[in-house]
Amino acid sequence: MGIVAIRKALDLAREADLDLVEVAPQAKPPVAKLMDYGKFKYESAQKAREARKNQANMALKEIRFRLKIDEHDYETKKGHVTRFLAGGDKVKVMIMFRGREQSRPEMGMRLLNKLAEEISDLGTVESSPRVDGRNMVMVIAPVKSKADAKAEQRQASGQAKGSRAEVKSRRERQAQAKAEPAAREGAGDAEAEA
Repeated sequence: MGIVAIRKALDLAREADLDLVEVAPQAKPPVAKLMDYGKFKYESAQKAREARKNQANMALKEIRFRLKIDEHDYETKKGHVTRFLAGGDKVKVMIMFRGREQSRPEMGMRLLNKLAEEISDLGTVESSPRVDGRNMVMVIAPVKSKADAKAEQRQASGQAKGSRAEVKSRRERQAQAKAEPAAREGAGDAEAEA
């Protein structure tokens, strides 16, 4: 509308049954808009809530190994690591040394490198293996962010719900198709009796 006096702008807002909202008070002259302020506040609150929903805090999960770990136990713990990385969390992998095992840190390095190599598609080594007292520690960061992982999970659960609904509607149609011939037969019998 261009530059308008405040009194005229307020009159225009009243006529249109809208609010006069100052958008840029620092501008010369100040910029104002005619809008439904309640609707604007509601929409901005919805956008903020959606942004918070998509925001995710990355957690640091910890998995502990022993140097003489059995193959099955190793596979189980590797499964936990892959699950954490797929969920978008960082993983701190720790090998605990006991007694004379402390004199063989190269075996711990081998185990951690093997793990890093096997899960390289899900995560990258953020801090390489280092000895920390009686433990050897390595941190693995996920390839995809936590927000991406959450969005993927939401999409997958939405597809699962959709497929459940399709199955349910198909079952209802089949039940209805079975019930219709029986209802027709019952109606035919009633007409024959009359």
